Amino acid sequence: MQTHFSPAQLEEPDIREADGILRKCVHCGFCLATCPTYVLLGDELDSPRGRIYLVKDMLERGAKAPPTAVKHLDRCLTCLACMTTCPSGVDYMRLADIARARIALDVRRPWPERLLRALLALVLPRPGLFRLALIAARWARPFKALLPGRLKVMAAMAPARLPAPSAVDRPQVFAAEGQRRHRVALMNGCAQQVLRPSINEATVRLLTRLGCEVVVAEGAGCCGALAHHIGDAAGAEAAARANVAAWEKTIAAGTLDAIVINASGCGTTVKDYAFLLRHDPAWAARGARIAGLARDVSEWVAGLGLAGAKLAPAPTVVYQAACSLQHGQKVSEAPKRLLAEAGFTVREPTESHLCCGSAGVYNILEPVLAAGLKERKIERLAATGARIVATGNIGCLAHLQGASPQGASPIPVVHTVELLDWATGGPVPAGLS
Repeated sequence: MQTHFSPAQLEEPDIREADGILRKCVHCGFCLATCPTYVLLGDELDSPRGRIYLVKDMLERGAKAPPTAVKHLDRCLTCLACMTTCPSGVDYMRLADIARARIALDVRRPWPERLLRALLALVLPRPGLFRLALIAARWARPFKALLPGRLKVMAAMAPARLPAPSAVDRPQVFAAEGQRRHRVALMNGCAQQVLRPSINEATVRLLTRLGCEVVVAEGAGCCGALAHHIGDAAGAEAAARANVAAWEKTIAAGTLDAIVINASGCGTTVKDYAFLLRHDPAWAARGARIAGLARDVSEWVAGLGLAGAKLAPAPTVVYQAACSLQHGQKVSEAPKRLLAEAGFTVREPTESHLCCGSAGVYNILEPVLAAGLKERKIERLAATGARIVATGNIGCLAHLQGASPQGASPIPVVHTVELLDWATGGPVPAGLS
């Protein structure tokens, strides 16, 4: 793609980065068939190619982003399926990040939109506040018909029950069972602590069973993805710096072999910390060191191997590949291979490359499109005849299993690590008989 940035514009690092990305696009259109919003809407502007044109025009003009660009970029799930498909290596993720940061600076959204985004940025990264918000939303559910717009959707999504907080999520060290093979840090996330603390519990059991000492670091928290999704660059960078500092202290206390992450949306963000912190070279270098240690739990366990899987006969599982794992981190085979090694019969749905509609806070900000994708995904998962849905991301799990006008998945949805823990001696995951 030909670009027309002035020499003065190209002095700005983000414009220079965007220029290099834009020039790789050859207009081939391979991305269209793998883009969820294009599949649903059939609008060229709701495809990666269309959005690339909008971003190019917006950045070249250097003016305030037009409403059309804001609308269609807001509709993008950032599922990154287009990057898996692109034969030219267009880094759409970073281009979208640059465009959204520019929109956040230039565009003053209507006050209800600003209020909602500020509320999400405040509440979701803080487990205590998030728990209180879900309790309040649960009490509001009987009155959801009276609530405006997205508040109605948020009230409907609130789970009927919340699990109690887990002791696993406090800063501490879990000793390896038997001889210690590795020392790892566990990122215990933010929303996951509230919605499904059993995922972190299963992860600790599995890792210690496989000979890992597991450290939950003091000061580590939200990865920054939630702020990043809504264009809050300052909030995302602050979260990244806090995690980098916390894990550096863990490294200083002893050799650290990996930072294990069991929410793939967080993993994609942590692995990109060098870019997220690019505006400060010192922090970017520190972020790169941390990013180099980040591993999805399926990546890490695949390297260790499953010892003594006992589950037989194991149920049939359909694997729901989270976009952030298969497209963002390019980890696609390890989870399926581990499930098969544990004794499960593993199936895949048709359109496994398409997003389920969760995408961080997308299901709150774009509830109609998210609901359409959820309905489509549930139909294809159910068509496999499997008894369990396995996924590697809390967002997919909560979205597919959660209440909505389209209903919840008729098949229980669990995290892959919960199944691996069960197969190697852990308890039956919640929701499975």
